[in-house]
Amino acid sequence: MTNLDSMDMQQLQGCGDYLRSMREKAGLSQQDAATRLKTPLRILQALEAEQWQQLGAPVFVRGQLRSYARLLGADISEYLHQAHLEVVRPAELVSHSYTSGLDRFLESFKRRAVYVVLTAVLVIPVWMGARSQLGSADTQTTASLDVVPATASAEVATGPAPASQPPARRAPATPYVASMVPISRADAPALSFHFNGDSWVQISAPDGSRVEQALMKAGDERNYAKGEVGNVVLGNATAVEVQQAGSTVDTTPYQRGSVARFTVSSDGSLAPISN
Repeated sequence: MTNLDSMDMQQLQGCGDYLRSMREKAGLSQQDAATRLKTPLRILQALEAEQWQQLGAPVFVRGQLRSYARLLGADISEYLHQAHLEVVRPAELVSHSYTSGLDRFLESFKRRAVYVVLTAVLVIPVWMGARSQLGSADTQTTASLDVVPATASAEVATGPAPASQPPARRAPATPYVASMVPISRADAPALSFHFNGDSWVQISAPDGSRVEQALMKAGDERNYAKGEVGNVVLGNATAVEVQQAGSTVDTTPYQRGSVARFTVSSDGSLAPISN
């Protein structure tokens, strides 16, 4: 504690004796009082012995004294008032910095100028490169290979120019670029099953061997190549979407009740299983 704190704490002389007398009057031992306060016995002993230096800062001493006095029904406000421990005033925060409106405007202007410069450095080269590519692309013309240029058609209709006549100067022809980009298409599986609900399936190969037999869950999917499937049995057939080479197949002709049975020929066509 500082010297000022020590002088203030000296004004609490007699407070410990007063609390001790109030405790004895209440018929409590120090251990009983410490148990009720839920505080260590040494803290209570230091309060009654007025050994303030063992209790730490004055704010801690004030809190312990008030709790002890509240337990005993004692009034120690006079002691606290004399020791100037009644009120703890918070520290005042004083700002020593000041920013004028002009400084704030200049700072904002600097930040915006940096943003403009960075935008110009990054965007303009990209824009120039894209413009050059678009310009070069505009010089080409896409045409069908079946279209004959007008100059060639005129030569066919009128015949070639006489040898004595000097050839007429022609404007440079614009190059024609034929569009021959192939369309890519992924090959769909020969037979696929999409399960929208639980369904029991039994799939056999053309030679009769078992390919799959299981209970499928909603969201499952099975795909088979051409020639891999011979016979198919689907339980809860209405919950199964069958596709053949990417096209949905109506399994109603193959259903009896909720079970669909059909065979798959070598060419991929479906037929009901003969009983």
